[in-house]
Amino acid sequence: MVTENSTQNPEPIIRVENCSIVFGRRAQQALEMRRQGKSKAEVEKATGSTIGAFDATFHVYPGEIFVIIGLSGSGKSTILRAVNGLNELTEGDVYLDGDHISNMPSKQLRGVRRKKIGMVFQHFGLLPNRTVLDNIAFGLEIQGVPKEERRKAAEDTLDLVGLQGQGGKLIPELSGGMQQRVGLARALATKQEVLLMDEPFSALDPLIRRDMQNLFLSIQGEIQRTVVFVTHDLDEALTLGHRVAIMKDGEIVQLGTPEQILREPADEYVERFVEDVDYAKVRTAESVMVEPRQVAYMSEGPTVVLRRMRQYGLSHILVVDEERRLVGLCEAEEVARLAERGERALRDSVDDGAAKVGRRAPLREVLPLFLDDADAPVAVVDDENRLEGVIVRGALIAGLTTQAEAQDEEGVPAEVEAGENGDRVRARRVER
Repeated sequence: MVTENSTQNPEPIIRVENCSIVFGRRAQQALEMRRQGKSKAEVEKATGSTIGAFDATFHVYPGEIFVIIGLSGSGKSTILRAVNGLNELTEGDVYLDGDHISNMPSKQLRGVRRKKIGMVFQHFGLLPNRTVLDNIAFGLEIQGVPKEERRKAAEDTLDLVGLQGQGGKLIPELSGGMQQRVGLARALATKQEVLLMDEPFSALDPLIRRDMQNLFLSIQGEIQRTVVFVTHDLDEALTLGHRVAIMKDGEIVQLGTPEQILREPADEYVERFVEDVDYAKVRTAESVMVEPRQVAYMSEGPTVVLRRMRQYGLSHILVVDEERRLVGLCEAEEVARLAERGERALRDSVDDGAAKVGRRAPLREVLPLFLDDADAPVAVVDDENRLEGVIVRGALIAGLTTQAEAQDEEGVPAEVEAGENGDRVRARRVER
């Protein structure tokens, strides 16, 4: 059994505790054989029962995207359906906001599904004879929401998923990607606190699938729902998930952040599972950003800024306002020209088109930003455009290597240390 050791919010919204699900009549015998070390296949041959999930434990925190990944038959969808009571537990407990889901009367459970916990499938089950708006409002209709109120909610959600002007169309008139947006909008319109998503993008071609992933992350950044997301695609799991649980034969074999799983695979199975990962897709800006050694403030003059840049050997410097919001980027040559002319304001040397990304931007989106000027840092900003860190060329290159930690000549793990402009990269020994 793999349990978690989380330092996050101590009050999870979902608690799955030691859950096992067996399909077949000899459930207890099957579980006992599994605990004695028999494989899933051996148990099935001996008992005729199938272990869908075995001793699974995990917690999900408010606003988190928790991803469950595994191959076909690993148990990922089985355990997902236990969260809202669609699959009955053989052993264990599931709690939602403190309510004991796995021990709840059917009528009360149906109410929880309508009001609090929604489910999104690979095929959204859209109604072809209804308009886009009516499809989006369908979940609210089931909840008994008045017509005008649900229409307004549907219109607001239509804009959220980028389907402005499409509300009057019928479903067959839309492309596959647009239909997926309608399905997502219907799930969001209900404003249910928890969304269970079972491979919602797997039927899409790769380009549309990536667009939907980006759209989903953008929307999630605004609405902060709690999401349990099932997928068989590792890149998708590591791109979307705040934390990821990898399942094999009904068991969770590793649970952790994407970075933890890539850096420290729990066993040989996980190591093989992640060996072909494209790091440019799954590593994020946060994993390679560094603290900016120096910044310039708009209130400062060119002479002061130029002196600082020369002192630290900087060819570029990021410029922020008094609240540390990013204003732009200065090049040393431009600042020097202003200083030589005796100018007192920095404004004329500031390029307000400085490259910037958010913390969770994948490195594949950061790479192109170094094409025009490989020495210029890329700013990492928060939702309010405040500077949180910088990415320099050396750190980016290190983050794209297949080994997160290098081994020095004595076998001691090493970390990468990059200069502000990315022009020097060296390994330093890490004391353990």
